[in-house]
Amino acid sequence: MADLRGFDANTVEPTDSFDPIPPGEYLCVITASEQKPTKAGDGSYLELEFEVIDGPHKGRKLLDRLNLDSPSEVAVKIARATLSAICRAVGVTQPKDSCELHDLPLVCKVRVERRPDTDEATNVIKGYRARRPAAPAPAATAPAAPGSTPPWQRSAQPVAARSDRESVPF
Repeated sequence: MADLRGFDANTVEPTDSFDPIPPGEYLCVITASEQKPTKAGDGSYLELEFEVIDGPHKGRKLLDRLNLDSPSEVAVKIARATLSAICRAVGVTQPKDSCELHDLPLVCKVRVERRPDTDEATNVIKGYRARRPAAPAPAATAPAAPGSTPPWQRSAQPVAARSDRESVPF
């Protein structure tokens, strides 16, 4: 049993839906990882728990399971390629422990698929990539002298019409 003294459900919004989040790309972090035995007992998989950290679905959880120890060479190959994508996305290419991948932002490409056993819609992560850095703010430029041609228009002029330089550098 757990001690729940001090908890008041009236002060916390309840979870209202377990519907899958819409397909798309989501900024996430790995919040937990655990090596677990397969049902058949002939191998193990790495279960990774992701949390969406931005946007309207912030706080939602996603799971991925990587069959790193399996009698199926194909399953292991797929799992190792997926782990490679995750490692590259978070910038940790030679982890010694899965916890080294925790709390580092990456983008998860999410789809909605039907579970074969229950036919329920569920989220499936189909890819990983590094998040793109924020675009730098445009640098302030000095106003152009009256009558001068802006640089983006100069490049459209024929080379022979240019008077501001003798040759066009490549």
